[in-house]
Amino acid sequence: MDQRIFRKVKAYMERYHMLAPGDTVVAGVSGGADSVCLFLMLCELAEEMQLCLTAVHVNHGIRKGEAEADAEYVEHLCRERKIPFVLVREDVRTYAEREHLSEEEAGRKVRYQAFEKVLDQYGSSDGKIAVAHNANDRAETMLFHLFRGTGLAGASGIKPVRGRIIRPLLCLSREEIEAYLKEKQVSFCIDRTNMEDTYTRNRIRNHIFPYVEKQVCRQAVEHMCETADILAEAENYIRKQAEEAYRRCAAAQDDAVELHINRLLEEEPFIRRQVLLFGLEQVTEGRRDLTSVHVKEIEKLLDKDGSKQISLPYGLVARREPLKGYSSLILCRERNTEPAGQPAALRISIPGRMEIPGLGKVELTLLERGELPPGSEMADFFSGKSQFIPQKSCTKWFDYDRITKSLVFRIREKGDYLTINGKLSRKKLKDYMIEEKIPKNRREKIYVLADGSHILWVPGYRISEYYKITENTEHILQVQLRGGL
Repeated sequence: MDQRIFRKVKAYMERYHMLAPGDTVVAGVSGGADSVCLFLMLCELAEEMQLCLTAVHVNHGIRKGEAEADAEYVEHLCRERKIPFVLVREDVRTYAEREHLSEEEAGRKVRYQAFEKVLDQYGSSDGKIAVAHNANDRAETMLFHLFRGTGLAGASGIKPVRGRIIRPLLCLSREEIEAYLKEKQVSFCIDRTNMEDTYTRNRIRNHIFPYVEKQVCRQAVEHMCETADILAEAENYIRKQAEEAYRRCAAAQDDAVELHINRLLEEEPFIRRQVLLFGLEQVTEGRRDLTSVHVKEIEKLLDKDGSKQISLPYGLVARREPLKGYSSLILCRERNTEPAGQPAALRISIPGRMEIPGLGKVELTLLERGELPPGSEMADFFSGKSQFIPQKSCTKWFDYDRITKSLVFRIREKGDYLTINGKLSRKKLKDYMIEEKIPKNRREKIYVLADGSHILWVPGYRISEYYKITENTEHILQVQLRGGL
């Protein structure tokens, strides 16, 4: 039984290319059945694939006594198998109050921050974070999103792979996980808060699914996960179509997105709405509070004459502007939203051109690895004809797939950092500027290219190691200074 389940997980991991021999893996291990199952399987894979495995346990500071016992249990598991153990203590309730989050959301953020921090300490750009979501979790998430309203992305539930995060157990039900541990004769901790109906997900888990599996279909979870895979494939395909449509409709405009309305109206309605969502992503760091309701309101602007405007979350606006020969839909931030005296952050659109203070005209282009012109410097690098990315002061290339937020050009802010070597060690931007002997009055005027607090590029000095092109890069962001440095 246990080898059958292990082979099932291994095949699932291979299907989604989760791990490669020699990878560094940080596993979140709470001590519950799911995470213990994941830990045992990764221990077995570590011997087979020469993985560098570390277990991270996060104590949320909520369940006094029980939480300490859980940490001790996980540490004991690691000690028995000679796996490095890292304990992280956080006050999740205080964090939730400070950040105005629910305890559930705060706990999730704290855990992933801890996993990322430990993985970064190992200095592995190819490292993975393994978490123990299972098939039931995925089905519960699907229902949760459907009840609240969602698109294809939400309807597909939890993804097997997202960036550096992998979820090997999404193919297993809770029943299979507990059967695996029983056969292995390995115990696990029980978090009694999962039995409470405090959270919506718990109510779905404790009431809806038991009824569905008993009264509707015993294989409900399995069937929902099969559907989730289909929806995920459809969402990936549609997103590619939407990005192509976006490139057909978009025009460059500094820190905004400009879409040609006539071209937009030529697209199929569904693709048109996806183009609008994609455009909104370009001018904000996320679209969590941007829903189909907002998209429908934006669509109404396409049928209006003259200049019209609506307000959106995140301080965004959408407005229709009549231009020479055609009308445009502009998606941007409201004017005068920056603090007094603070230079504005200039959000970029890709592709696009913009004027950056101190740099001049900057042009941004998204290149696809498979479409690079033969004989170009970048094509030679990927084909193996050249081992080095060319170093040019006026043109820089970045791994676009590593970018997680909306890119901006802005002056430095507190908390900014660079990754400075192959081990991806971090250095505060302030310390880097001091070491480079950049005059203090100039430090406050240099516009850097930023992905959140992670700096991609300090023009005239260096780019971050983390965003450099590698043989695994699929999409390339090209940034060119048209006026030179």
